[in-house]
Amino acid sequence: MEYDFTSLMDRRGKDALALDGLGCQAGAPLAPREGFDAIPMWVADMNFPLLPTIQEAVIRRMREPHLGYFLPSEDYYSSIIRWHEARNGAEGLTRECIGYENGVLGGVLSALNVLCSKGERVLVHSPTYIGFTKALSNNGYRMVHSPLEKDEAGVWRMNYAHMEKMIVEHKIHAAILCSPHNPCGRVWERWELERAMELFEKHNVYVVSDEIWSDIILSGHRHIPTQSVSPAARRRTVALYAPSKTFNLAGLVGAYHIIYDPWLRERMEREASLSHYNEMNVLSMHALIGAYRPEGHVWADELCRTITENVDFACGCIEERFKGVEVSRPQGTYMLFADCTGWCEEHNKTIDQVEQAAWDVGVAVQDGRMFHGPCHLRLNLALPMSRVQEAFDRLERYVFRE
Repeated sequence: MEYDFTSLMDRRGKDALALDGLGCQAGAPLAPREGFDAIPMWVADMNFPLLPTIQEAVIRRMREPHLGYFLPSEDYYSSIIRWHEARNGAEGLTRECIGYENGVLGGVLSALNVLCSKGERVLVHSPTYIGFTKALSNNGYRMVHSPLEKDEAGVWRMNYAHMEKMIVEHKIHAAILCSPHNPCGRVWERWELERAMELFEKHNVYVVSDEIWSDIILSGHRHIPTQSVSPAARRRTVALYAPSKTFNLAGLVGAYHIIYDPWLRERMEREASLSHYNEMNVLSMHALIGAYRPEGHVWADELCRTITENVDFACGCIEERFKGVEVSRPQGTYMLFADCTGWCEEHNKTIDQVEQAAWDVGVAVQDGRMFHGPCHLRLNLALPMSRVQEAFDRLERYVFRE
């Protein structure tokens, strides 16, 4: 490979939440006991070195001796347009369709504030990303869950009949679609999105589509932008993106929306401006420009191959060595959502005991209950293969013992 996905980075003591937050951050795993180093598998960021062109772009800007008020550059908009044309086949995407968002969750809330009144119910799928749960509850919205269901092949699917039932019963006007899905890792097929959007159009439901994971697609799968599946989807969808997951830039904060409908776009931009907090950071702008270069396409493709290999290894270990633990092989993202129900019942253990045993030996997994997985673990596989192997060796030796 052209880029480095094997070196071991030491992020301890360098502001990294994944390591420095252990044992002292709400919801974080506890620090390991003496004799074990921490393998960060909870926070959804990566343990790979940055794409060099990102650092070069930020450093080049920092050499300019001024950091005053600024305007988003034409290169910012053209970089986004070229990226989506090349990777997602975007058509008719113009500068006017793109708007800055101070994080995807901020964009979700701005969209809901346009589409709903406080106290209204919003349709989401479960398992559910914890960020949606917190953001909606903290801002006066009530979630209505439509559970994803596994088919005979173990693939998570939408239950369209249940979705329609919830929409009608609760008079729902907005739905959040996570594409690819976090934490399940589903990459929706075109027919699935078409059917969902037909249902939403039938009942006049607008869609907020979180597509922050859209570049991290595993081998054999392809991301389909929600807005691309029909004219109605293009008109009724607020799509949200960011380079932060693809290129590990969460610390710089910087997302954006794509909205094709002029009325919806104007309302969204008006809402986002009201807090006076939705302002771009000049360094995050240059980081995006540095990421969305030709080198970025090579880097992202190599990342996807790396994650595919890690997923293949991890799922193989679970299937062969962790009897009673079930996992639906993800198709996108770098997260694994493991159901420990069978193992816990067989060994008379609770998920709390499983988590603590993992944390004790430095495997810093995340509690799946916050994602509405009752006996689940969420594991981040965006690490060098050697660390993934070490983590699963420890899980076999100290946690999922027969």
